[in-house]
Amino acid sequence: MYRVILPFIFLFLQAQAFDVGRHDNVAVYWGQNSYGAVDPTNSANWQKRLSFYCQDNAVDTFPIAFLNVFFSTGGLPSINLANICNPTDNATFPGTNLANCTSMAADIAACQAKGKIVTLSLGGASASVGFQSDSQATTFAQTIWDLFLGGSSSTRPFGTAILDGIDLDIEGGSATSYSTFVGAIRSLASGASKSYYITAAPQCVFPDSALGSVLNSASFDAVYGCPVSPKPTMSSYFTPDHTMYRFYNNPCGLQSFGQANNWNFGLWDNWARTVSPNKNVKIYIGAPASSTAAGSGYQVIGTMENISVSMRTKFPSFGGVMLWDASQAYANNRYDLAIKNSLVAAGGTGFTFPTCSAPAWVAGNYVGGSIVSYNG
Repeated sequence: MYRVILPFIFLFLQAQAFDVGRHDNVAVYWGQNSYGAVDPTNSANWQKRLSFYCQDNAVDTFPIAFLNVFFSTGGLPSINLANICNPTDNATFPGTNLANCTSMAADIAACQAKGKIVTLSLGGASASVGFQSDSQATTFAQTIWDLFLGGSSSTRPFGTAILDGIDLDIEGGSATSYSTFVGAIRSLASGASKSYYITAAPQCVFPDSALGSVLNSASFDAVYGCPVSPKPTMSSYFTPDHTMYRFYNNPCGLQSFGQANNWNFGLWDNWARTVSPNKNVKIYIGAPASSTAAGSGYQVIGTMENISVSMRTKFPSFGGVMLWDASQAYANNRYDLAIKNSLVAAGGTGFTFPTCSAPAWVAGNYVGGSIVSYNG
């Protein structure tokens, strides 16, 4: 939509504000240079600055990956954004291992100005994360608020930029006090002049071994990546010690779509609508954005479009698709844009349960793969 302002005759593109309730959102992780990890010789396709990926309407949410250490030197966290900003190649704040990435402030603001949200993903496969007590989790929430969200500090890695929320990509360790942490962030954000979002990226196996109890007790706006098989090998060319395998070799991955015994999006939909504290939470299909973005589970774009549209028309909690990662999606013929276009065509709002012709479930024995209806 264009608006003409007279007498200057300037045209301004009016960005559509992010709507977490839609069914056609696309979230794409940025920060780990996944393409550069698998092809360090082809720098043309390495991860670009964040603003490079915000020039059209393909992506709605960018989780920045990763804040990979909760309590580093000086008691502050550490972030590693591969070839863009990391504590080895960039300056750190005095007495800390927290990289000074203030050059990213303009990138973040540019994406936000186009109606996209930019969040901070906490965790990763080889991350040093976790809490020993509710008190520690509450204090850490204040730290995250002050360094990245609506608070204030002299050590803000992204300078004046105010991120739009956090994402939990917790892949191991104890779930102790994560619910307290999420609740503390919610409390700090209450009454703020802008919206803040909290998301999570569990494995597709239900319940998730790392975040299962947290998802059941804390309020999340969206859950990314439940039915994807592996999240990719993700070592930055500059920081080869960071390697991540997400959802690796899970039977519920995308390769199992259509298999009644393995494909479990319905379980997550039921969780969203009947168990989650936030009954409006959205569930995204998580997918590798190219064949080199994961060890397995990649689907060619036509197949991925069919899977996504099928889930959109069958489950009311479906919120869209999450992709790993931006560098891979762009190098793979704009995989992100193709997914976005298919979701938009399927409709971003409204939902009607499809007619079910399967017989109603009754107690008894069924042959594996049998299809029945339950509670209508």
